[in-house]
Amino acid sequence: MRKYKNGGQLETVICNCCGKKIIVLKGVAREGVMHISHAWDFFSEKDGEVHHFDLCETCYDAMISEFRIPVEREEQLEYL
Repeated sequence: MRKYKNGGQLETVICNCCGKKIIVLKGVAREGVMHISHAWDFFSEKDGEVHHFDLCETCYDAMISEFRIPVEREEQLEYL
């Protein structure tokens, strides 16, 4: 869950799974967090809905540990 200040700057991030408050300084999350924003489309029972949520790194790791097919990983060579 994300909250923004009036100017659009990120103010708060909370993991939707465990409720952990992520450290945010000057509008930047200072911990590992994954933001998901997904627009459901045709052939879905959620057609027309857009879901937004955040997962801390611990909850993300717990979630993917349950996958039958492992997450594909690649090393990022350049950081922006």
